[in-house]
Amino acid sequence: MPRQAWSDKRERQYEHIKDSAEQRGYGERRAEEIAARTVNKDRARAGEAKTSSRLSREDMSPERRGGLRSGTNRPKGRTKDELYNEAKKKHIEGRSKMTKDELKKALGVRE
Repeated sequence: MPRQAWSDKRERQYEHIKDSAEQRGYGERRAEEIAARTVNKDRARAGEAKTSSRLSREDMSPERRGGLRSGTNRPKGRTKDELYNEAKKKHIEGRSKMTKDELKKALGVRE
């Protein structure tokens, strides 16, 4: 990712998106990828990028598209990975062998 071309605003946007993705349970590398792709698409839409695809310029913004699509291809509630990451942060023993329902119970989640 060519971050040297990013402005201070884009750098702040990247950090905010990355932190948000990590809080939702994504790993650091996946969160970085999501943030970089979002910022680069926003740069293309704003005409700040040297090259861009037609879809990057003309499609809806990644923030809006993500909001419209969130939860459409999975049931409501957090994924097992998200629950596992929260259990890991809380140092819950035996979390690696727990099912999704067991993780919910251990975390006290009522979804």
